[in-house]
Amino acid sequence: MRLMLIACEILYREICAVVARSINQVDVQFMPKGLHDQGHEAMQASLAETLGKVDEARYDAIALGYGLCCNGVVGLAARTVPLIVPRAHDCITLFLGSKEAYGQYFFDHPGVFFKTTGWLERGSALSQYVPESIQTKSGLVLSYDEMVARYGEDNARFLQEQLTDLTHNYGQVTFIETGIEPDGRFERQARDEAAERGWKFEKLRGNLVLLERLVDGPWSEEDFLTVPPHHRIAASFDERIVKSCPPPMPGDCPL
Repeated sequence: MRLMLIACEILYREICAVVARSINQVDVQFMPKGLHDQGHEAMQASLAETLGKVDEARYDAIALGYGLCCNGVVGLAARTVPLIVPRAHDCITLFLGSKEAYGQYFFDHPGVFFKTTGWLERGSALSQYVPESIQTKSGLVLSYDEMVARYGEDNARFLQEQLTDLTHNYGQVTFIETGIEPDGRFERQARDEAAERGWKFEKLRGNLVLLERLVDGPWSEEDFLTVPPHHRIAASFDERIVKSCPPPMPGDCPL
């Protein structure tokens, strides 16, 4: 079987590892992490454009290395070959191997920032925030002096307190080790970040089984959505996370 895989670059090393061992022939296109920062409509438009350029005559299916990702995949449509989508809210499920593992850890450890090799290597710095990003448009990436110049000193002080303190509900950094790390520098970077913030640190063993099955198959209904040709992805708002809908009709399957 020949697959086209379109994935977020956050998963770069993990995707390369599972593709190298796959029983299938898999072509991969990585999309920039910064898509997440632009909001779901812009992210969906970028992914739709990429999907539209795939020569589907060459492939048996197209797989997405994404979760629901703030509805960034909602509305994407299969044309002539199926779309395969993991049942995941975001990429942390893909690093941990199942939505159940992610859900249990999240329940047991509220207020956690997850870090992986990809999240650290591919950048969480402000350079990710392009002019179209939500963070840029809302002023989150402005310096204090830039806020003063734009909004005045009193407003700038308020905005800095309200908009830049995005981590007040967090108290732990969890580094997910997936087994593809070249050395310990990414773990050390995560540890250092936790220490600088005065937070707890934990290293959690990841699991690539969901990514392996994404590129190998079979795609069980429990863990993957298979979108048939001429159908599209929609949020299911239940434990399935995503579902497929037929071509839109008035009143049918609102996104």
